[in-house]
Amino acid sequence: MNGTYEEARTLIDGTVSCSQAHRNVEVVVCPPFTLLDSAVRKTQGTMVSVGAQNAFYEERGAYTGEISPSMLKEIGCKWVIAGHSERRIYFGENDSTVNRKLKLLLGHGLVPILCVGESLAQRKEERTFEVLNSQIVYGLEGIDSGDIQTAVIAYEPVWAIGTGISATQEQAEEVHGFIRSVVERFAGKRVSETVRILYGGSVSPANADRLLGQENIDGALVGGASLRAESFCEIVRIASSAVKSR
Repeated sequence: MNGTYEEARTLIDGTVSCSQAHRNVEVVVCPPFTLLDSAVRKTQGTMVSVGAQNAFYEERGAYTGEISPSMLKEIGCKWVIAGHSERRIYFGENDSTVNRKLKLLLGHGLVPILCVGESLAQRKEERTFEVLNSQIVYGLEGIDSGDIQTAVIAYEPVWAIGTGISATQEQAEEVHGFIRSVVERFAGKRVSETVRILYGGSVSPANADRLLGQENIDGALVGGASLRAESFCEIVRIASSAVKSR
């Protein structure tokens, strides 16, 4: 919940400009609902796509304050974040509601970014893999392999979001490898090898090179560092270099 119209315009202009020089990476911006229409118009014909931060799990009806996938599709959104930890913590979302969202989003041809991650207490209790397994299995329940391959999974350790404390590259790689193994168990090896898994949790220009250099980390879900074009574009540049070195 950040950004005025002018701030968003400056950010998107800068992002569009830098993405032109790094065409080997996919760049997506997910501004607040009030800025989506203008963001879509400003990114048309560029290398930048636009996504929404959330969507409801019903197509239409008496759900005051909610936005449906078809509304987002109509204005040109291509991506939607689903199950972000803040939605789970503050708005009571759970694996069941996230699963309903994913199914509706995929039905409209939108790319869902399924967010999963453990809290600090859960990590201290050594329940990281248990929590992630549940979030992935129930989040993707009833979705066929082809659609799972289309979707994106984002690992965002709750204890690292907005704290400035990022998981180490070894911690992140271990978890990403586990996520890939969970996907393989019920969607097959081919899907697990190609599904994109992002890391999110205090990603910054200072740590992006170490994180994006890991074998199982396919990109970043950037939070605070995405509010300024300079820092976001530096992460885009680092991602481009990581792709070239693979």
